[in-house]
Amino acid sequence: MNCRHCAHPLQHVFLDLGYAPPSNAYLTREDLSRPEKHFPLRVRVCEACWLVQTEDYAQADELFNAEYAYFSSTSTGWLAHARRYAQDMSRRLALNAESLVIEVASNDGYLLRNFIEMGVPCLGIEPTDSTAEAAERLGIPVLREFFGRALGERLAREGRQADLIAGNNVYAHVPDINDFTQGLQAALKPAGTITLEFPHVMQLIRQVQFDTVYHEHFSYLSLYTVQRIFGAAGLRIFDVQTLDTHGGSLRVFGCHETDGRPSTDAVEHVLAQEAAAGLRDLDTYLGFQQRADRVKDDLLAFLLEQKKAGRKVVAYGAAAKGNTLLNYAGIKPDLLPLVCDAAAAKQGKFMPGSHIPILAPDALAESRPDFVLILPWNIAPEVRRQNASLAERGVRFVTAVPGLVVQ
Repeated sequence: MNCRHCAHPLQHVFLDLGYAPPSNAYLTREDLSRPEKHFPLRVRVCEACWLVQTEDYAQADELFNAEYAYFSSTSTGWLAHARRYAQDMSRRLALNAESLVIEVASNDGYLLRNFIEMGVPCLGIEPTDSTAEAAERLGIPVLREFFGRALGERLAREGRQADLIAGNNVYAHVPDINDFTQGLQAALKPAGTITLEFPHVMQLIRQVQFDTVYHEHFSYLSLYTVQRIFGAAGLRIFDVQTLDTHGGSLRVFGCHETDGRPSTDAVEHVLAQEAAAGLRDLDTYLGFQQRADRVKDDLLAFLLEQKKAGRKVVAYGAAAKGNTLLNYAGIKPDLLPLVCDAAAAKQGKFMPGSHIPILAPDALAESRPDFVLILPWNIAPEVRRQNASLAERGVRFVTAVPGLVVQ
């Protein structure tokens, strides 16, 4: 396999998680009687441009289909994050009724609903029917297509170039990152702004966030690498912000390479942080597998210990990262009998691979657990607050990443 960005031969494995089903391919009861597709889940690193990337197996249309069950509005914390962003960008870019905001991977309208309320015209691009329908019910116009160069050029021909193009947690999900970036360039007005948010590979390595690796994530990104990809497409990163979301993310601000806006000191600061963290040192990547295995082994040992002692552990959050962790550890319903989730689209279904049933949050208290394993550790404080009554009854909360913590 050659690098998806620079075509350099990929010779080094960053992480090998064996075989797993797509992490958002939730199962119905009928599906349990059918064969389940598994793909190799192996990640390589390019020593030329330092793009960390999954091997080519799964196809995008198999990962993001009509049954795709991730709805961004499920998390109240994420909704608040989106509202703050919309307010900030509206002020920063002086957006008004003459502007156009495009969001790529607009999901259920969690972000664009804020611009609609401000009277700023917007357009969502979302290939998944279930989430696109939710956005359209909010009055958001949606193109149900995958985004890339062809669509970006079509929007330009139609006079629909954007003042702001937003992409939150989509950049890592695109199989052809060069084509996608060329689409951003084509769809952007001459003085327009692009913002992309994505998990920072520096934090993935520091915090052993191997459970954020799944087939839907084709790339694991640093500012250094994204700067190279933007440059190849005629774009320039002029600012960057570090965020706490998803275990540590970057928000990059891009413009056309001919744009006169100066670059901020933050760009050089983050690049220096990455260099100090060894993100351009091959040994940093080659030592990660052992650290991931330790997290997996510690969780499995904990669950086995509780089973032997007759104590009950259930889970909260049927998140994709949880599926990666459970499948790599080989955890089944005998160790973790149920997982609760607030997303109605997931309730009544089963986790891919592990086949653990997904129930509504009410089942947490009804199951009378001794421990609740919070699979989406990035929203653990929110989950603990929402279930404070369980803690008052002596239930303890557990997270596995970056190391086993029982509270």
